[in-house]
Amino acid sequence: MMCPSPYETETPVNSAKPPVVFIHGLWLHATSWTPWRELFTAAGYETFAPGWPGIPDTVAEARGAAAAIAGHGIDDVDAHYTALIDKLGVKPILVGHSFGGMIAEKLLGEDKAAAAIAIDAAQIKGVLPLPLSSLRSTLPVFKNPANIGHAVSLTPEQFRYSFGNAVSQEESDALYEKWTIPAPGKPLFEAAAANFSLHSPAKVDTANDHRGPLLLIAGGRDHTVPEVITKSTLKQYRGSTAVTELLEFPDRGHSLTVDGGWREVADAGLAWLAAQGL
Repeated sequence: MMCPSPYETETPVNSAKPPVVFIHGLWLHATSWTPWRELFTAAGYETFAPGWPGIPDTVAEARGAAAAIAGHGIDDVDAHYTALIDKLGVKPILVGHSFGGMIAEKLLGEDKAAAAIAIDAAQIKGVLPLPLSSLRSTLPVFKNPANIGHAVSLTPEQFRYSFGNAVSQEESDALYEKWTIPAPGKPLFEAAAANFSLHSPAKVDTANDHRGPLLLIAGGRDHTVPEVITKSTLKQYRGSTAVTELLEFPDRGHSLTVDGGWREVADAGLAWLAAQGL
């Protein structure tokens, strides 16, 4: 059985293994991590997958809560998960996808986690490549500057390009219907301006020598976060002596955490954690 959110209890986690906190990204609901939680629970981990600030507990509720979801930026999300970690009473393992991967990197750099797995993580400050596919994937947000304060939904066609391009049209449409929710535009604007801002919230402490290990996972067919972004992210960590590794899945797109091949990615994450003694 999966464990309740630590927001439901003040009792610290008591387990031989670090707990695992799953962090979703934009446009996917936190419940999309359910198969991962079941797998990690079976492997002996206590797991949690809270949503971002303002996001209700179900997909259906979230689709009607755009106003509550809107306006939350990177620092808000960082503070949100920091509060969760404080309630755990122990440094967790973080597993994040897309912008959730960026948040996992940020929290790891702040010494708030035992380790992190960042899957197709959004670009951090210092990452320069900006492929055309990334621009097209984020156009639904950037086409209107006012979206910095709004929550934006994708159409099935936009989801197909940004997430489901490496799976069939039928599977992409099914994933869209099952998991998608509105996403705040603010984090995307913050990331886009990161390299022009001295104190950008997208800045990560990549030079921290004392942090836990980090695994970066890249999907070779990802339109939203192409592998060139993940490889550039890896280079940002070259000044740190802490463990930083890259794992590539050449035939996978941005939907790799929720589509039919999710288990391959999850098993790789579990194997990496075991190799780190976690």
